[in-house]
Amino acid sequence: MARNNLKEARQKAGMTQQEVADKLKISPRYYQNIEAGDRTGSFNLWDCLEDLFGIHQRILRENQENHPVQEDNQ
Repeated sequence: MARNNLKEARQKAGMTQQEVADKLKISPRYYQNIEAGDRTGSFNLWDCLEDLFGIHQRILRENQENHPVQEDNQ
């Protein structure tokens, strides 16, 4: 259930999980669990992530299971 969009946004911003956790004032482990999809996080936290990365939280929250890869029918 990994949140790949969240991970990609963090990497594109050139930030480590530790740096994001520091910005959010949460523990690195808690952030790791959010990025892995093991924890949901508060609405306030997602608002902060949206502001930090400039990507709507609905997109950041998506996980692999929500949008399976579609095979090409050609």
